[in-house]
Amino acid sequence: MNSDNIVRKIWSLCHILRGDGVSYHEYVSELTYLLFLKIAEENETESLLPPGRRWKDLVDYQGDDLLSHYREMLTYLGGHAPSEQVRKIYAFPTTVFSHSENLKAVIDGIAKLDWHSITMDGMGDIYEGLLAKNSQDARSGAGQYFTPRPLVDCIVRLTQPKLGELIQDPATGSGGFLISADHYVRAHVSARAYKADPPRYEGVEIEKGTYRICLMNAFLHQLDSHLILGDALTKDAEGLSPADVILANPPFGAKAGSARKQRDDIVYTTANKQFSFLQHIYLGLKPGGRAAVVLPDNVLFEDGAGQKIRQDLMDRCNLHTILRLPSGIFYSPGVKTNVLFFTRGQRDTGNTKAVWVYDMRHDAPKYGKKRPLRTDDFSQFEVVYGSDPGGIAKRKNGAGDRWRSFSRKAIADRSDNLDLSWLADTETDPEDTLTEPEEIAAAILMHLRAALNEVEEITDELAETSEIEE
Repeated sequence: MNSDNIVRKIWSLCHILRGDGVSYHEYVSELTYLLFLKIAEENETESLLPPGRRWKDLVDYQGDDLLSHYREMLTYLGGHAPSEQVRKIYAFPTTVFSHSENLKAVIDGIAKLDWHSITMDGMGDIYEGLLAKNSQDARSGAGQYFTPRPLVDCIVRLTQPKLGELIQDPATGSGGFLISADHYVRAHVSARAYKADPPRYEGVEIEKGTYRICLMNAFLHQLDSHLILGDALTKDAEGLSPADVILANPPFGAKAGSARKQRDDIVYTTANKQFSFLQHIYLGLKPGGRAAVVLPDNVLFEDGAGQKIRQDLMDRCNLHTILRLPSGIFYSPGVKTNVLFFTRGQRDTGNTKAVWVYDMRHDAPKYGKKRPLRTDDFSQFEVVYGSDPGGIAKRKNGAGDRWRSFSRKAIADRSDNLDLSWLADTETDPEDTLTEPEEIAAAILMHLRAALNEVEEITDELAETSEIEE
């Protein structure tokens, strides 16, 4: 049985839980608990687990209340497992199971699969397959946070992470950028060279369930990683190091925060979370370090603090490339995004001389569930980007007029507006083409969440104004 078959069979077990109102995202998070126990048995790492709290103890349990036994196992592993890595995966455990019968059915379903033919790399592939399934299902609600794998891999190929480098994602999610970067490095060096000088990986994730998934992903892919449960826009980021490479897709939405104080080193305060993440990224790079970050259109043109942040970015870094992505590639319909590629300068002024822009939107296919993003969609862009990861390979206009350079002066004359377009926007609103009920429901849910974020932002601003007046 290959990895794809195992993924399909594990995914199908989720239907057992639909009657309990369990979402697909909750199911994948729960699988982290169970699959870790099973994989530890298969790859002989059960020494990480205390006796009595292993896979066999679940499968062979004969008592009357399997669910209570399972909950006790989770709690014990989170507090007393000898391995810190295991304690982190099982920290703050909550289970979505409501009945022992459903838990038993899922355990039996996992136990019946042919695991013996799966290597450690295969285990990682299975887990990634489950994460991809979760993101592709509109009902899961996870798609709006999931960066499509062809885009992730394109960004990694262009930034070219190397041995010994510190690679970071301050909004790491399930760890997709870090895993892809590691795949890239391993594919370009020998196993001996990798072992002698492996890359180091850092990430920050704010949501506990997703953090647990990221820990599992890093464990299965054997990353040398330091992963933080927290918010990179607060003092939690003190645990991060200056990075050689930062790859990120910060969460969409305007609301910048909670009651926690934002870091003092983020100079320009703004209610827009993407602007705060952008500052974190370019300030967190070593001199000469390179970054690629996915950001929505408004970051390119917002006035006020937005203009100052773009000026600061182009001073401190060489913002050499912007990729204008078509809509529909994220599972949130209507979201228009870009990838900004930049390199931190050796000094903090005058680093951007020109910005090259590649427009994927003009005459783009109608991306969505029926026409997902593919690796070859980026082939022309990768050719014109060139072979240098810092974007300094010799470039020229062309690529069917999708590729154009704008001087720093020309951008300054536009009040540092980086929404640089010259081709007619031929895209229709992707929501006009939705036909599946689950996709329409997902679009409605996205708009409701966006509206709620805006209401919360206005409420916070009114509260701050009231405090100042007092």
